[in-house]
Amino acid sequence: MTTIWMLLPDSAHRLYLRRHQTSFRLRDYIPEPFSLHKFSLALVVAVLTLSAPVSAEAPLTYPKTTTVPVVETQFGEAVADPYRWLEDDVRTSPKVRDWVTAENTVTERYLTTLPGRDIFAARIKQLYDFERMGVPRRAGSRYFYSHNSGLQNQSTLWVRDEIDGRPRQLLDPNSWAKDGATALAEWAPSEDGRYLAYAIQDGGTDWRTLRTVDVGSGALLADQIKWVKFSGIAWKPDGSGFFYSRFSAPKEGAAFQSLNTDQTVYFHRVGTAQDADVRIYATPDHPNYSHGARVTDDGRYLVVTSTQGTDPRMEVHVMRLDGSDSKPRALISGLKNSWDLAGSVGSRFWFVTDTDAPKGRLVSIDVDGSKVRVEPIVAETDDTMVGASLVGQRLIVAYLGDAKSEAALFELDGRPAGVVRLPDIGTAAGFGGKSGNSESFYSFSSFAIAPTIYRYDAATNTSTVFFQPKLEFAPGDYTTEQVFYASKDGTKIPMFVVRKRTLPAGPAPTLLYGYGGFNVAVTPGFSATRIAWLEQGGVLAIANLRGGGEYGNAWHDAGRLHQKQNVFDDFIAAGEYLIAQGTTTKDQLAIQGGSNGGLLVGAVVNQRPDLFAVALPAVGVMDMLRFNRFTAGRYWTDDYGDPAVEADFRNLRAYSPYHNIRSGTAYPAILVTTADTDDRVVPGHSFKYTAALQAADLGPKPRLIRIETRAGHGSGKPIDKIIAETADEWAFIAEWTGMTVSPK
Repeated sequence: MTTIWMLLPDSAHRLYLRRHQTSFRLRDYIPEPFSLHKFSLALVVAVLTLSAPVSAEAPLTYPKTTTVPVVETQFGEAVADPYRWLEDDVRTSPKVRDWVTAENTVTERYLTTLPGRDIFAARIKQLYDFERMGVPRRAGSRYFYSHNSGLQNQSTLWVRDEIDGRPRQLLDPNSWAKDGATALAEWAPSEDGRYLAYAIQDGGTDWRTLRTVDVGSGALLADQIKWVKFSGIAWKPDGSGFFYSRFSAPKEGAAFQSLNTDQTVYFHRVGTAQDADVRIYATPDHPNYSHGARVTDDGRYLVVTSTQGTDPRMEVHVMRLDGSDSKPRALISGLKNSWDLAGSVGSRFWFVTDTDAPKGRLVSIDVDGSKVRVEPIVAETDDTMVGASLVGQRLIVAYLGDAKSEAALFELDGRPAGVVRLPDIGTAAGFGGKSGNSESFYSFSSFAIAPTIYRYDAATNTSTVFFQPKLEFAPGDYTTEQVFYASKDGTKIPMFVVRKRTLPAGPAPTLLYGYGGFNVAVTPGFSATRIAWLEQGGVLAIANLRGGGEYGNAWHDAGRLHQKQNVFDDFIAAGEYLIAQGTTTKDQLAIQGGSNGGLLVGAVVNQRPDLFAVALPAVGVMDMLRFNRFTAGRYWTDDYGDPAVEADFRNLRAYSPYHNIRSGTAYPAILVTTADTDDRVVPGHSFKYTAALQAADLGPKPRLIRIETRAGHGSGKPIDKIIAETADEWAFIAEWTGMTVSPK
């Protein structure tokens, strides 16, 4: 089973139905949509104290970056890679570490000159200072949920012994590290709520360490499991232990760069050492397969789902946990289609699949039958089915209608039972539950609505507010419009445009965000940092580009592999539309994207440098000829293609940001961001790209990089770093879009 996913942190996210005993999530493998990261000043303070400030208009002197004559011939073409040495791990390479220090010094000296920096920092801090709660999970009579009082660097984990019981704090990650960079990642309570297993994420890395706590006493148990990555936690129903997925320990010094292969599902018994864990499922003949495990609500079955890349093409194996048959039995073979488990009653399983349904349908299978018979339950519709969950004796089905959340209720045989009425146009997340209880919870948010938690009863199809945050601004002051514009080939692309209701007519500084890849739908989501931009009179535009998941498989296919140029055309057309409509001008247009979206920004800047005033490419995939040689990069060939295949190489070479910088052309101002512990998209991508930008003749505007220390791809980042980073990003784009920043 693969969990339909929600974006991290502070970027738009889509409706999903989260099952609490999850397996791995496809979003764990992708270069995920991301908009927030910030570098530490620790490496540069000593240098800065000796350096005079520079003005924003003064010419910049960049550090001199060593070039090495590395040239490889690929399919008859000589490809130069003079900055390959910057791929080395900053933690182990003194040369790379010195380069990082020098670049951070130049960047910090420049950012101190920006007049809006302190104003944005102060206001974002105010906007972040509100109490918030995660979607609760029930185990036994207990309810578990994340909580943040406002400015805590990491959210804490709380528990109530009953729904109206007194809450108590169970885990406080803020006490785990002085710099606030160690986070609570995945967690799952045992069926009876006696134990809770949780994952520790240190410094933003994708690697996890699993620990276990006794919920009643709060005592930390001795259990400790290392080298876990891209894994869920699935408890046996008796609470004796849990299933998880991990890799073998990497070679010394290679933890943050080596490829991840041979993932294996293990069972860990509480109170035992990791060496005693039992291997449950592995595919040594297919080292590129990844595996996740989930236990059904009744505890009778273990469901192991396998994929090979980021596409949701799956194999599904089922194992009995009641002793009658402990061997895995193939239910779905061949890695042909997606099969997301919605829930089960006895041997009857419900799945969302794209088999014969590019926009998804709901089916059921009797897993104990002599033959696999797929029974249709809910048919494909014009809207994209993105998930389902069995709650009580009903099925909640999630849809995307033009990139907005919708949900409907069905009986187990597929008869309609009503529409789940959501509060507004926006994004719902949650709806986890069990077949024996009609209670569920979900959150709802939109661009100006912070996540509000609702308690939901599937038996009566009713929602009540469980927790509502108190905000430092008035949501009614903002308006969201959805428009549809024509891309280069005439395809209509949806885009959300957000602004203050009182914003005067006429062009304004505008931030255009995009992602466009990996079947990811970008839907309305709340961001305290974006409110700070909107308050100053800025406009926010979110383009739903091809390559995403807004309209099913066809929309995804139209923006990947050899169709990737469509994504860039869609984004360029979004900018042209905003200018043509009078929303902004090319001198006021900023663009932003992270990870795969960083690739997007890098590519369109190369293709249309005249269209944008400023660009923020974050943790981007910038070298399209070597992305698959590091950590999770091998998974991305589903979307990008394989550089070792000539046709794919030609396509990748044509748009790779690092290889297509146009020296002699005036470029927008660019602020690249990355982090030293990013083991999703290794920072060498951004290092090499920045070095190439700074070496080229691109005009007088700055091309800078900010490298975070003790941070990764985005998840687990402390709030103080998020605040400082975003203040600098907004100050940078304000400077180059002509925005006048004033205290609010």
